[in-house]
Amino acid sequence: MASNLSIKNIPDHVLAGLRNRAARNQRSLNSEVLHILAQAAQGQAPVSLEDVLARAERTRPGLDETASQIEARLTAEQQRMAQRFDDLWSTPDDADDGGLKI
Repeated sequence: MASNLSIKNIPDHVLAGLRNRAARNQRSLNSEVLHILAQAAQGQAPVSLEDVLARAERTRPGLDETASQIEARLTAEQQRMAQRFDDLWSTPDDADDGGLKI
């Protein structure tokens, strides 16, 4: 059974390239796109639930690692801000430069 597919927002340069390719291969634009899609779909095995779960397990450590990196960056930024705060509020006793004193 044949189905219809609508592709929206194709950039002008992509459409021009497809038209050029279709002309070079002596095909209509529709036939050229069908040919490209058939090549891309060739040999693709069905996706099973086991495949999806295996992929999810495989990518999870990456998420944990990313979260750890973000946490480390936030901690470093908090330490940097705390140091800047300390630097702004603490001035030497003999400083006569109009610095902040508490």
